[in-house]
Amino acid sequence: MMPIGPLMIEHRLIERMIEVMKRQLQRWETEGKADSSFIETAVDFIRTYADRCHHGKEEDILFRDLSKKPVSSDHRRIMEELREEHRWGRETTGRLVEANEAYRNGDAEAVSAILECVKALVEFYPKHIEKEDRYFFLPIMDYFSKEEKDAMLKEEYEFDRVLIHEIYRDKATKAEE
Repeated sequence: MMPIGPLMIEHRLIERMIEVMKRQLQRWETEGKADSSFIETAVDFIRTYADRCHHGKEEDILFRDLSKKPVSSDHRRIMEELREEHRWGRETTGRLVEANEAYRNGDAEAVSAILECVKALVEFYPKHIEKEDRYFFLPIMDYFSKEEKDAMLKEEYEFDRVLIHEIYRDKATKAEE
């Protein structure tokens, strides 16, 4: 199995959540209001699953190992674009958190910032995923031997195992505070 298999499976789950966010966005645009609780759920999904788990494996394992290879200028360029897109997603999600907090605190004007951020995210993720699926993940596997692919896959599974403990340790610590 290639180490990108789990990454592409993760893409399918991210796409499902983005589709739900898109439907919520359409409703909110019609109603002129947002659902703060849903936004918290979406932010948690994006930050924990899409960014920390999924992008974490890309950046900490795949990109790290690919950076050690003599790759084509196109593949190196795409890898840097993907890193920058990950940063953009983090920043946009951070703005969404700020807008949602303002909205919860009674700032009715914050709904426009919420809609802007959600719209940006639901437009971004499908394009980002398509770039990875079609133009990056499959072609770059040619740079790796079977043994290297197997080692990355093992490291991805270990990453997931450790991550779940990290998440819930942090939640317990916050609850104690």
